[in-house]
Amino acid sequence: MRTLNVALAERSYEILIGPNLLGRPAAIIEQMASDRLAIVSNTTVAPLYLDRIANPLRAAGIRVTEIVLPDGENHKNWQSLNTIFDALLADRCDRATTVLALGGGVIGDLAGFAAASYQRGVRFIQAPTTLLAQVDSSVGGKTGINHPRGKNMIGAFWQPARVLADTDTLSTLPDRQLSSGMAEVIKYGLIRDLSFLEWLEDNMDRLLARDADCLAYAIERSCANKAEVVAADERETAKDNGRALLNLGHTFGHAIETGLGYGEWLHGEAIAAGTVMAAELSRRLGWIDAADVARVRGLLQRARLPVRGPALGADRYMELMGHDKKVMAGRLRLVLLKRIGEAVTCSETVAADIRAAIETCCV
Repeated sequence: MRTLNVALAERSYEILIGPNLLGRPAAIIEQMASDRLAIVSNTTVAPLYLDRIANPLRAAGIRVTEIVLPDGENHKNWQSLNTIFDALLADRCDRATTVLALGGGVIGDLAGFAAASYQRGVRFIQAPTTLLAQVDSSVGGKTGINHPRGKNMIGAFWQPARVLADTDTLSTLPDRQLSSGMAEVIKYGLIRDLSFLEWLEDNMDRLLARDADCLAYAIERSCANKAEVVAADERETAKDNGRALLNLGHTFGHAIETGLGYGEWLHGEAIAAGTVMAAELSRRLGWIDAADVARVRGLLQRARLPVRGPALGADRYMELMGHDKKVMAGRLRLVLLKRIGEAVTCSETVAADIRAAIETCCV
Protein backbone atom coordinates (compact mmCIF):
# COMPACT_ATOMS: atom_id res chain seq x y z
CA MET A 1 0.00 0.00 0.00
CA ARG A 2 1.20 3.52 -0.86
CA THR A 3 0.21 6.49 1.30
CA LEU A 4 0.15 10.17 0.33
CA ASN A 5 -0.85 13.17 2.41
CA VAL A 6 -2.91 16.13 1.25
CA ALA A 7 -1.61 18.93 3.49
CA LEU A 8 -4.53 21.23 4.32
CA ALA A 9 -3.91 22.04 8.00
CA GLU A 10 -6.88 20.76 10.03
CA ARG A 11 -8.48 19.39 6.83
CA SER A 12 -5.44 17.26 5.90
CA TYR A 13 -6.08 13.66 4.91
CA GLU A 14 -4.46 10.55 3.52
CA ILE A 15 -4.77 8.96 0.11
CA LEU A 16 -4.28 5.21 0.36
CA ILE A 17 -3.37 3.44 -2.90
CA GLY A 18 -3.17 -0.32 -3.26
CA PRO A 19 -5.01 -3.64 -3.65
CA ASN A 20 -7.86 -4.91 -1.45
CA LEU A 21 -8.47 -1.61 0.33
CA LEU A 22 -12.24 -2.12 0.07
CA GLY A 23 -11.80 -5.35 2.03
CA ARG A 24 -10.26 -3.55 5.01
CA PRO A 25 -13.12 -2.26 7.17
CA ALA A 26 -10.69 -0.71 9.64
CA ALA A 27 -9.57 1.75 6.95
CA ILE A 28 -13.15 3.09 6.96
CA ILE A 29 -14.12 2.69 10.60
CA GLU A 30 -11.14 4.64 11.93
CA GLN A 31 -12.27 7.67 9.92
CA MET A 32 -15.93 7.56 11.02
CA ALA A 33 -17.49 9.89 13.57
CA SER A 34 -19.97 7.28 14.87
CA ASP A 35 -21.40 3.87 13.98
CA ARG A 36 -23.55 5.34 11.17
CA LEU A 37 -22.38 5.02 7.56
CA ALA A 38 -24.24 5.84 4.33
CA ILE A 39 -22.72 4.28 1.20
CA VAL A 40 -23.62 6.00 -2.07
CA SER A 41 -23.02 3.94 -5.22
CA ASN A 42 -24.59 3.27 -8.61
CA THR A 43 -26.24 0.42 -10.47
CA THR A 44 -22.97 -0.60 -12.16
CA VAL A 45 -20.58 -0.52 -9.19
CA ALA A 46 -22.92 -1.64 -6.40
CA PRO A 47 -23.35 -5.25 -7.64
CA LEU A 48 -19.56 -5.59 -7.80
CA TYR A 49 -18.38 -4.01 -4.56
CA LEU A 50 -21.17 -2.84 -2.24
CA ASP A 51 -21.53 -6.11 -0.30
CA ARG A 52 -17.75 -6.42 -0.10
CA ILE A 53 -17.70 -3.19 1.92
CA ALA A 54 -21.03 -3.31 3.72
CA ASN A 55 -21.05 -6.88 5.04
CA PRO A 56 -17.78 -6.70 7.05
CA LEU A 57 -18.84 -3.30 8.39
CA ARG A 58 -22.18 -4.62 9.56
CA ALA A 59 -20.37 -7.56 11.18
CA ALA A 60 -18.30 -4.97 13.05
CA GLY A 61 -21.45 -3.28 14.39
CA ILE A 62 -21.74 -0.45 11.86
CA ARG A 63 -25.25 0.61 10.82
CA VAL A 64 -25.09 0.92 7.04
CA THR A 65 -27.50 2.80 4.78
CA GLU A 66 -27.20 1.78 1.13
CA ILE A 67 -28.07 4.34 -1.56
CA VAL A 68 -27.84 3.14 -5.18
CA LEU A 69 -28.26 5.69 -7.96
CA PRO A 70 -28.59 5.27 -11.74
CA ASP A 71 -25.24 5.22 -13.54
CA GLY A 72 -24.07 7.95 -15.88
CA GLU A 73 -23.06 11.60 -16.17
CA ASN A 74 -26.61 12.50 -17.20
CA HIS A 75 -27.72 11.59 -13.66
CA LYS A 76 -25.38 14.07 -11.97
CA ASN A 77 -28.26 16.41 -11.17
CA TRP A 78 -30.69 17.69 -8.53
CA GLN A 79 -32.86 14.58 -8.80
CA SER A 80 -30.01 12.25 -7.82
CA LEU A 81 -28.90 14.62 -5.06
CA ASN A 82 -32.43 14.61 -3.62
CA THR A 83 -32.50 10.81 -3.81
CA ILE A 84 -29.50 10.81 -1.46
CA PHE A 85 -31.15 13.30 0.90
CA ASP A 86 -34.40 11.30 0.87
CA ALA A 87 -32.56 8.13 1.87
CA LEU A 88 -30.55 9.86 4.62
CA LEU A 89 -33.69 11.38 6.09
CA ALA A 90 -35.76 8.20 5.76
CA ASP A 91 -33.10 6.27 7.68
CA ARG A 92 -32.83 9.04 10.30
CA CYS A 93 -29.13 9.61 9.64
CA ASP A 94 -27.83 12.19 12.09
CA ARG A 95 -24.99 14.71 12.02
CA ALA A 96 -22.49 12.06 13.12
CA THR A 97 -23.19 9.96 10.02
CA THR A 98 -20.32 9.44 7.57
CA VAL A 99 -21.04 9.38 3.82
CA LEU A 100 -18.88 7.08 1.67
CA ALA A 101 -18.75 7.48 -2.11
CA LEU A 102 -18.29 4.13 -3.88
CA GLY A 103 -17.95 4.68 -7.60
CA GLY A 104 -16.46 6.99 -10.20
CA GLY A 105 -16.35 10.74 -10.44
CA VAL A 106 -20.11 11.22 -10.75
CA ILE A 107 -20.78 9.34 -7.52
CA GLY A 108 -17.91 11.08 -5.76
CA ASP A 109 -19.20 14.52 -6.76
CA LEU A 110 -22.81 13.71 -5.84
CA ALA A 111 -22.01 12.04 -2.51
CA GLY A 112 -19.53 14.78 -1.63
CA PHE A 113 -22.03 17.53 -2.36
CA ALA A 114 -24.63 15.69 -0.30
CA ALA A 115 -22.14 15.34 2.58
CA ALA A 116 -21.29 19.04 2.37
CA SER A 117 -24.98 19.97 2.51
CA TYR A 118 -26.70 17.40 4.73
CA GLN A 119 -27.32 18.95 8.15
CA ARG A 120 -24.76 21.58 7.08
CA GLY A 121 -21.97 19.09 6.65
CA VAL A 122 -21.14 15.52 7.64
CA ARG A 123 -17.97 13.44 7.40
CA PHE A 124 -17.07 12.07 3.97
CA ILE A 125 -14.87 9.25 2.60
CA GLN A 126 -13.97 8.66 -1.05
CA ALA A 127 -13.65 5.10 -2.42
CA PRO A 128 -13.08 5.77 -6.15
CA THR A 129 -13.46 2.78 -8.48
CA THR A 130 -12.37 4.30 -11.82
CA LEU A 131 -8.93 5.44 -12.87
CA LEU A 132 -10.18 8.95 -13.54
CA ALA A 133 -11.66 9.24 -10.06
CA GLN A 134 -8.58 7.74 -8.41
CA VAL A 135 -6.18 10.20 -10.04
CA ASP A 136 -8.35 13.30 -10.10
CA SER A 137 -11.90 13.81 -8.91
CA SER A 138 -11.60 12.00 -5.55
CA VAL A 139 -8.74 14.28 -4.47
CA GLY A 140 -9.08 17.97 -3.69
CA GLY A 141 -12.59 18.39 -2.32
CA LYS A 142 -14.48 19.64 -5.38
CA THR A 143 -18.05 18.34 -5.32
CA GLY A 144 -21.14 19.26 -7.28
CA ILE A 145 -23.72 18.63 -9.95
CA ASN A 146 -24.21 19.66 -13.56
CA HIS A 147 -26.63 22.25 -14.91
CA PRO A 148 -28.04 22.21 -18.44
CA ARG A 149 -26.07 25.40 -19.12
CA GLY A 150 -22.76 24.24 -17.69
CA LYS A 151 -20.85 21.37 -16.13
CA ASN A 152 -20.09 21.40 -12.38
CA MET A 153 -21.56 24.87 -11.97
CA ILE A 154 -23.32 24.09 -8.67
CA GLY A 155 -21.43 22.56 -5.76
CA ALA A 156 -19.17 23.03 -2.77
CA PHE A 157 -15.62 22.46 -1.59
CA TRP A 158 -15.79 19.57 0.89
CA GLN A 159 -12.62 17.64 1.63
CA PRO A 160 -12.84 13.90 2.33
CA ALA A 161 -11.53 12.40 5.56
CA ARG A 162 -9.70 9.75 3.52
CA VAL A 163 -9.38 8.49 -0.05
CA LEU A 164 -9.22 4.71 -0.60
CA ALA A 165 -7.94 4.08 -4.12
CA ASP A 166 -8.32 0.30 -4.40
CA THR A 167 -6.38 -0.70 -7.51
CA ASP A 168 -8.23 -4.04 -7.67
CA THR A 169 -11.33 -2.17 -8.90
CA LEU A 170 -9.54 -1.34 -12.14
CA SER A 171 -9.73 -5.00 -13.15
CA THR A 172 -13.47 -4.61 -13.82
CA LEU A 173 -13.14 -1.22 -15.51
CA PRO A 174 -14.12 -1.20 -19.21
CA ASP A 175 -11.32 -0.31 -21.62
CA ARG A 176 -13.07 2.90 -22.63
CA GLN A 177 -13.22 4.03 -19.00
CA LEU A 178 -9.56 3.17 -18.47
CA SER A 179 -8.60 5.32 -21.44
CA SER A 180 -10.81 8.12 -20.16
CA GLY A 181 -8.81 8.16 -16.94
CA MET A 182 -5.56 8.33 -18.89
CA ALA A 183 -6.51 11.81 -20.12
CA GLU A 184 -6.19 13.14 -16.57
CA VAL A 185 -3.00 11.16 -15.95
CA ILE A 186 -1.40 12.65 -19.07
CA LYS A 187 -2.54 16.10 -17.97
CA TYR A 188 -0.23 16.07 -14.95
CA GLY A 189 2.79 15.43 -17.14
CA LEU A 190 1.83 18.20 -19.53
CA ILE A 191 1.19 20.89 -16.92
CA ARG A 192 3.99 20.36 -14.39
CA ASP A 193 5.84 17.02 -14.49
CA LEU A 194 7.88 16.52 -17.65
CA SER A 195 9.72 13.44 -16.35
CA PHE A 196 6.35 11.81 -15.63
CA LEU A 197 5.20 12.63 -19.16
CA GLU A 198 8.31 10.94 -20.54
CA TRP A 199 7.61 7.92 -18.31
CA LEU A 200 4.06 7.78 -19.69
CA GLU A 201 5.39 7.86 -23.25
CA ASP A 202 7.63 4.89 -22.40
CA ASN A 203 4.96 2.92 -20.51
CA MET A 204 1.58 3.67 -22.13
CA ASP A 205 1.28 0.19 -23.62
CA ARG A 206 1.90 -1.41 -20.20
CA LEU A 207 -0.66 0.90 -18.59
CA LEU A 208 -3.33 -0.02 -21.14
CA ALA A 209 -2.46 -3.69 -20.57
CA ARG A 210 -3.25 -3.02 -16.86
CA ASP A 211 0.20 -3.79 -15.53
CA ALA A 212 -0.47 -3.52 -11.78
CA ASP A 213 2.83 -1.91 -10.83
CA CYS A 214 2.61 0.64 -13.64
CA LEU A 215 -0.94 1.60 -12.75
CA ALA A 216 -0.10 1.98 -9.05
CA TYR A 217 2.87 4.19 -9.91
CA ALA A 218 0.80 6.34 -12.30
CA ILE A 219 -1.93 6.78 -9.69
CA GLU A 220 0.58 7.69 -6.99
CA ARG A 221 2.45 10.17 -9.19
CA SER A 222 -0.79 11.77 -10.38
CA CYS A 223 -2.17 12.09 -6.85
CA ALA A 224 1.14 13.50 -5.59
CA ASN A 225 0.99 16.20 -8.26
CA LYS A 226 -2.61 17.06 -7.48
CA ALA A 227 -2.01 17.05 -3.71
CA GLU A 228 0.79 19.61 -4.11
CA VAL A 229 -1.36 21.90 -6.23
CA VAL A 230 -4.40 21.63 -3.95
CA ALA A 231 -2.32 22.25 -0.81
CA ALA A 232 -1.08 25.51 -2.33
CA ASP A 233 -4.46 26.75 -3.62
CA GLU A 234 -7.29 24.73 -2.10
CA ARG A 235 -10.22 26.81 -3.36
CA GLU A 236 -8.75 27.92 -6.69
CA THR A 237 -8.49 31.54 -5.58
CA ALA A 238 -5.00 32.24 -6.94
CA LYS A 239 -5.25 34.80 -9.71
CA ASP A 240 -2.63 33.09 -11.84
CA ASN A 241 -1.15 29.62 -12.12
CA GLY A 242 -2.74 28.06 -9.03
CA ARG A 243 -5.21 25.20 -8.89
CA ALA A 244 -6.75 26.37 -12.15
CA LEU A 245 -3.77 24.79 -13.94
CA LEU A 246 -5.36 21.40 -13.27
CA ASN A 247 -7.97 22.39 -15.85
CA LEU A 248 -5.82 22.04 -18.96
CA GLY A 249 -8.23 21.22 -21.79
CA HIS A 250 -11.23 21.39 -19.47
CA THR A 251 -12.80 24.63 -20.74
CA PHE A 252 -12.94 23.19 -24.26
CA GLY A 253 -13.80 19.72 -22.93
CA HIS A 254 -16.67 20.87 -20.73
CA ALA A 255 -18.13 22.65 -23.77
CA ILE A 256 -18.06 19.32 -25.61
CA GLU A 257 -19.79 17.50 -22.74
CA THR A 258 -22.48 20.15 -22.35
CA GLY A 259 -22.96 20.69 -26.06
CA LEU A 260 -23.39 17.00 -26.90
CA GLY A 261 -25.43 16.22 -23.78
CA TYR A 262 -23.92 14.82 -20.59
CA GLY A 263 -22.74 11.25 -20.98
CA GLU A 264 -22.48 11.20 -24.77
CA TRP A 265 -18.70 11.48 -24.46
CA LEU A 266 -16.90 10.37 -21.33
CA HIS A 267 -15.24 13.16 -19.35
CA GLY A 268 -11.71 12.05 -20.24
CA GLU A 269 -12.60 11.77 -23.92
CA ALA A 270 -13.82 15.36 -23.97
CA ILE A 271 -10.77 16.53 -22.02
CA ALA A 272 -8.45 14.78 -24.49
CA ALA A 273 -9.95 16.62 -27.47
CA GLY A 274 -9.95 19.82 -25.41
CA THR A 275 -6.29 19.34 -24.55
CA VAL A 276 -5.38 19.21 -28.24
CA MET A 277 -7.34 22.45 -28.76
CA ALA A 278 -5.42 24.05 -25.88
CA ALA A 279 -2.13 22.85 -27.40
CA GLU A 280 -3.08 24.23 -30.81
CA LEU A 281 -3.97 27.60 -29.27
CA SER A 282 -0.65 27.58 -27.41
CA ARG A 283 1.08 27.03 -30.77
CA ARG A 284 -0.78 29.95 -32.29
CA LEU A 285 0.50 32.14 -29.44
CA GLY A 286 4.05 31.08 -30.28
CA TRP A 287 4.71 29.21 -27.03
CA ILE A 288 5.06 25.70 -28.44
CA ASP A 289 5.63 24.45 -31.97
CA ALA A 290 3.89 22.02 -34.32
CA ALA A 291 6.10 19.15 -33.14
CA ASP A 292 4.93 19.75 -29.56
CA VAL A 293 1.28 19.68 -30.64
CA ALA A 294 1.96 16.44 -32.50
CA ARG A 295 3.59 15.02 -29.36
CA VAL A 296 0.50 15.84 -27.28
CA ARG A 297 -1.82 14.43 -29.92
CA GLY A 298 0.27 11.30 -30.36
CA LEU A 299 0.30 10.35 -26.68
CA LEU A 300 -3.44 10.87 -26.37
CA GLN A 301 -3.99 8.73 -29.47
CA ARG A 302 -1.80 5.99 -27.98
CA ALA A 303 -4.08 6.12 -24.92
CA ARG A 304 -6.99 5.41 -27.31
CA LEU A 305 -8.54 8.82 -26.81
CA PRO A 306 -10.19 11.13 -29.37
CA VAL A 307 -8.04 14.03 -30.50
CA ARG A 308 -10.63 15.88 -32.57
CA GLY A 309 -13.71 17.52 -31.11
CA PRO A 310 -17.25 17.18 -32.43
CA ALA A 311 -18.39 19.71 -35.00
CA LEU A 312 -20.55 21.85 -32.74
CA GLY A 313 -19.43 24.98 -34.55
CA ALA A 314 -17.10 27.65 -33.19
CA ASP A 315 -20.02 29.89 -32.17
CA ARG A 316 -21.51 27.13 -30.01
CA TYR A 317 -18.14 26.33 -28.44
CA MET A 318 -17.60 29.99 -27.57
CA GLU A 319 -21.09 30.31 -26.11
CA LEU A 320 -20.63 27.24 -23.90
CA MET A 321 -17.12 28.24 -22.85
CA GLY A 322 -18.54 31.56 -21.69
CA HIS A 323 -20.21 29.67 -18.83
CA ASP A 324 -16.91 28.23 -17.59
CA LYS A 325 -16.16 28.65 -13.88
CA LYS A 326 -12.83 30.31 -14.70
CA VAL A 327 -14.52 33.27 -16.42
CA MET A 328 -13.71 36.39 -14.38
CA ALA A 329 -15.13 39.86 -15.03
CA GLY A 330 -16.51 38.58 -18.31
CA ARG A 331 -13.10 37.42 -19.52
CA LEU A 332 -12.38 33.83 -20.46
CA ARG A 333 -9.32 32.42 -18.69
CA LEU A 334 -7.76 29.44 -20.42
CA VAL A 335 -5.07 27.02 -19.26
CA LEU A 336 -2.43 26.79 -21.97
CA LEU A 337 1.05 25.32 -22.43
CA LYS A 338 3.99 27.70 -22.11
CA ARG A 339 6.05 24.64 -22.94
CA ILE A 340 5.59 20.89 -22.61
CA GLY A 341 5.67 20.30 -18.86
CA GLU A 342 4.64 23.85 -17.89
CA ALA A 343 1.12 25.29 -18.03
CA VAL A 344 -0.08 28.85 -17.42
CA THR A 345 -3.43 30.57 -17.08
CA CYS A 346 -4.08 33.14 -19.78
CA SER A 347 -6.85 35.70 -20.20
CA GLU A 348 -5.22 37.69 -23.00
CA THR A 349 -6.14 35.38 -25.87
CA VAL A 350 -7.90 36.83 -28.89
CA ALA A 351 -11.29 35.34 -29.76
CA ALA A 352 -10.19 34.83 -33.37
CA ASP A 353 -7.27 32.65 -32.23
CA ILE A 354 -9.55 30.58 -29.98
CA ARG A 355 -11.99 30.07 -32.83
CA ALA A 356 -9.20 29.08 -35.20
CA ALA A 357 -7.86 26.52 -32.71
CA ILE A 358 -11.34 25.05 -32.31
CA GLU A 359 -11.94 24.85 -36.04
CA THR A 360 -8.53 23.28 -36.66
CA CYS A 361 -9.15 20.57 -34.05
CA CYS A 362 -12.74 19.60 -34.80
CA VAL A 363 -14.11 16.92 -37.08
